[in-house]
Amino acid sequence: IVADDDVAPVDLHAARIEDDTIVRVNEQGDIEVRRAAEWDIVGGLLGDYGARLHAATGLDWA
Repeated sequence: IVADDDVAPVDLHAARIEDDTIVRVNEQGDIEVRRAAEWDIVGGLLGDYGARLHAATGLDWA
Protein backbone atom coordinates (compact mmCIF):
# COMPACT_ATOMS: atom_id res chain seq x y z
CA ILE A 1 0.00 0.00 0.00
CA VAL A 2 2.90 2.34 0.74
CA ALA A 3 4.57 3.42 -2.49
CA ASP A 4 8.35 3.80 -2.78
CA ASP A 5 8.06 7.59 -2.94
CA ASP A 6 5.76 7.87 0.11
CA VAL A 7 8.14 7.13 2.98
CA ALA A 8 11.76 6.01 2.83
CA PRO A 9 12.87 3.12 5.09
CA VAL A 10 15.43 5.43 6.71
CA ASP A 11 12.57 7.77 7.68
CA LEU A 12 10.67 4.90 9.29
CA HIS A 13 13.77 3.97 11.29
CA ALA A 14 14.28 7.60 12.35
CA ALA A 15 10.66 7.64 13.60
CA ARG A 16 11.48 4.60 15.80
CA ILE A 17 9.18 2.29 13.84
CA GLU A 18 10.12 -1.33 14.52
CA ASP A 19 8.58 -4.67 13.49
CA ASP A 20 6.26 -4.62 16.52
CA THR A 21 5.22 -0.95 16.28
CA ILE A 22 1.50 -0.26 15.92
CA VAL A 23 0.99 1.93 12.85
CA ARG A 24 -2.19 3.26 11.26
CA VAL A 25 -3.08 5.51 8.34
CA ASN A 26 -5.91 7.96 8.91
CA GLU A 27 -8.36 9.15 6.24
CA GLN A 28 -6.19 12.19 5.49
CA GLY A 29 -3.24 9.93 4.63
CA ASP A 30 -1.23 10.68 7.77
CA ILE A 31 0.93 7.81 9.02
CA GLU A 32 0.43 7.59 12.78
CA VAL A 33 2.41 5.57 15.33
CA ARG A 34 1.05 4.47 18.69
CA ARG A 35 3.20 5.71 21.55
CA ALA A 36 2.69 5.19 25.29
CA ALA A 37 0.15 8.01 25.74
CA GLU A 38 -0.84 9.17 22.24
CA TRP A 39 -0.65 8.75 18.49
CA ASP A 40 2.27 10.56 16.78
CA ILE A 41 2.11 11.60 13.12
CA VAL A 42 5.38 10.48 11.52
CA GLY A 43 4.68 11.03 7.84
CA GLY A 44 2.09 10.91 5.13
CA LEU A 45 1.10 9.09 1.99
CA LEU A 46 1.11 10.79 -1.37
CA GLY A 47 -1.33 10.43 -4.21
CA ASP A 48 -4.44 8.34 -4.35
CA TYR A 49 -3.77 6.15 -1.32
CA GLY A 50 -7.49 5.42 -0.85
CA ALA A 51 -7.60 3.68 -4.22
CA ARG A 52 -4.35 1.84 -3.42
CA LEU A 53 -5.86 0.63 -0.15
CA HIS A 54 -8.98 -0.60 -1.93
CA ALA A 55 -6.96 -2.31 -4.69
CA ALA A 56 -4.70 -4.07 -2.18
CA THR A 57 -7.33 -5.11 0.37
CA GLY A 58 -10.77 -4.73 -1.20
CA LEU A 59 -11.71 -2.54 1.79
CA ASP A 60 -13.11 0.99 1.86
CA TRP A 61 -13.05 3.54 4.68
CA ALA A 62 -15.79 2.87 7.22
